[in-house]
Amino acid sequence: MIICRSLAEIERLRRSGRMAVGLLEELRERTKPGVSTLELENYLERRIAQLGAKPAFKGYRGYPCCLCASVNSEVIHGIPSERRVKDGDILSLDLGVVVDGYYGDSAITVPVGEIPESTQKLLRVTQDALRLGIDQARLGNRLGDISSSVQRYVEENGYSVVREFVGHGIGRQLHEEPQVPNFGQPGHGPALKQGMVLAIEPMVNAGGAAVRVLDDNWTAVTADGTLSAHFEHMVAVSRNGPDVLTVQ
Repeated sequence: MIICRSLAEIERLRRSGRMAVGLLEELRERTKPGVSTLELENYLERRIAQLGAKPAFKGYRGYPCCLCASVNSEVIHGIPSERRVKDGDILSLDLGVVVDGYYGDSAITVPVGEIPESTQKLLRVTQDALRLGIDQARLGNRLGDISSSVQRYVEENGYSVVREFVGHGIGRQLHEEPQVPNFGQPGHGPALKQGMVLAIEPMVNAGGAAVRVLDDNWTAVTADGTLSAHFEHMVAVSRNGPDVLTVQ
């Protein structure tokens, strides 16, 4: 069942979303050559506690950490470890918080030091695809309008969208209906209604779309070893157009 949130609920989700994106910016500032993803995890756990919130990911279906930290060819769900990132890497950071029972969820991919222009393009295209998807989150459209706009732009630029993992509704649970794929047909799927809150999150591979999951049962990597980027925003459908909740 797709839940349409009241204006009061959307403001609570905005509070959670702002906290999530603020924490991501703090992690971005700390993402430098030589830092370990476990150091970022430990910092995040302390900050969530200081802010009086709860981590959305830790313990979710057995996930062991507050942060998903995915390096280079890791698409999503990378478990923080003693691994240290180096100059030229990219690091996808995905985190969630719970504030007064409402969830905030956002993701960014950040460069570590200097990265090649080809890698910069991958990040730009993924961010632009997210913006195009967000722009379709309007009354009168359908879910497929979001999905198809992401897919079309990504593929026009020579990249692939991941199909095994998708965006989602969000509210008082981390994952709610509907699923929000990054591929599809315009004019198809559920109608977008006022109060729907969607986590739109393109996962874009530099090579093929195929992924595989490592033996830790969490970390998804590109099957061909190419780079992958991931960005995510929470968006409410409103009378005034898309309302992005994960902005400071």
